[in-house]
Amino acid sequence: MNYKTILKGLLTATLLLTLSAKNSQANEYAFEKKSMQVMGHKIAYIDEGKGRPVVFLHGNPTSSYLWRNIIPYVSGKYRAIAPDLIGMGDSDKPGLKYTYQEQATYLHAFLDKLKLKNAVLVVHDWGSALGFHYARTRPEHISAIAFMEATLPPYYPIASLESMGPSAEFLKNVRTPGTGEEMVLQQNVMIDQFLRFSPGEKPLSDKNLTEYNRYYPTPESRQPLLQWLREIPIAGTPANVHEIGVKNNQWLLSTDIPKLLFYVTPGVLVGEATVKYMQEKTKNLEVMPLGPGSHFVQETYPDKIGQELASWLGRI
Repeated sequence: MNYKTILKGLLTATLLLTLSAKNSQANEYAFEKKSMQVMGHKIAYIDEGKGRPVVFLHGNPTSSYLWRNIIPYVSGKYRAIAPDLIGMGDSDKPGLKYTYQEQATYLHAFLDKLKLKNAVLVVHDWGSALGFHYARTRPEHISAIAFMEATLPPYYPIASLESMGPSAEFLKNVRTPGTGEEMVLQQNVMIDQFLRFSPGEKPLSDKNLTEYNRYYPTPESRQPLLQWLREIPIAGTPANVHEIGVKNNQWLLSTDIPKLLFYVTPGVLVGEATVKYMQEKTKNLEVMPLGPGSHFVQETYPDKIGQELASWLGRI
């Protein structure tokens, strides 16, 4: 079975590859990374500027590189911090299983060591689940949160595999022992297919693809990418991730802290129904449409995200 063909066809059918993506005019910025020891292992992170902390959290299968063209819009007036999750980016890659709980333990310990005050989170993909979790359990540190293609109600946690439509086959395969290893570890579909050819968005350049792949040169190094797919809570499993997702949703809908939701159409995690639900149910929420797109909105709209984020930070 050619899983690359299946994935490409799946994404095309699901996300309607009929959209023309915006060509980003953002410049490429290089940042010197710092490192911090967390539970005996190195967490690499960007730390630029001074002032109120703004913390950028990435998801699967990316790294802090995802935020490279957005951080400059913030770092002139604020302290921009962007860590690489454990096992990802330039952070150490210890022999973990890379479950959600392990990822949360390392990231939250890293954030605790920063001793944040009045901080703002900017989150995407699994970085949103981790960020919501942190803000909910450490409310004394976090005062606002911006999110895009995030784990939001009522879609997440996912009710059933069947409810995912065409995406169900892909998730069933990657969650199947042996099959998932072949697809993600050996064929590298998460970066070479899903990230590079995200439907509705301009394919990544060879330069950018090379940088994303630099962190995952071997099948073994891609274990976090596979495990993240298996940590998606579907029909209540994994139970602990499902429970955390439910609690995060309850917190997100009830907290009064300022929130900013960026969204694209049709999106992957955040569709029009989710945007409408959030507008109706969430306190102190601003909504910012970006245009056509799917999941990796930072690659398609870095300038607009950066400009609107900076404007919102000034208002709050």
